[in-house]
Amino acid sequence: QVRLVESGGGLVQAGGSLRLSCAASGTLWPIGQMGWYRQAPGKQRELVATITRGGSTNYADSVKGRFTISRDNAKNTVYLQMISLEPEDTAVYYCKIITVRGDYWGQGTQVTVSS
Repeated sequence: QVRLVESGGGLVQAGGSLRLSCAASGTLWPIGQMGWYRQAPGKQRELVATITRGGSTNYADSVKGRFTISRDNAKNTVYLQMISLEPEDTAVYYCKIITVRGDYWGQGTQVTVSS
């Protein structure tokens, strides 16, 4: 059984910073891509950033230059450093991992940016 535990969300003022973490545990096979997605009220879930096992990254245009994704393969953990946060970044943030046995999602962590 695979479990993903996210942490680091919260309430921050516009211009502030937050760092999200997502730790995977359980019966894990080598984890391939890891990523962060978000879903704002009334909107579809969207990709924020992904990172391959080798460290190649991909970002949504809306977060480029402000968010940085990283991972620690030894700890099966993915991070999302967010700076210069904007009210439009308010959403529930989900982590996702891809393994040979399937895709797994975290439970989500709320990020709220006040103006």
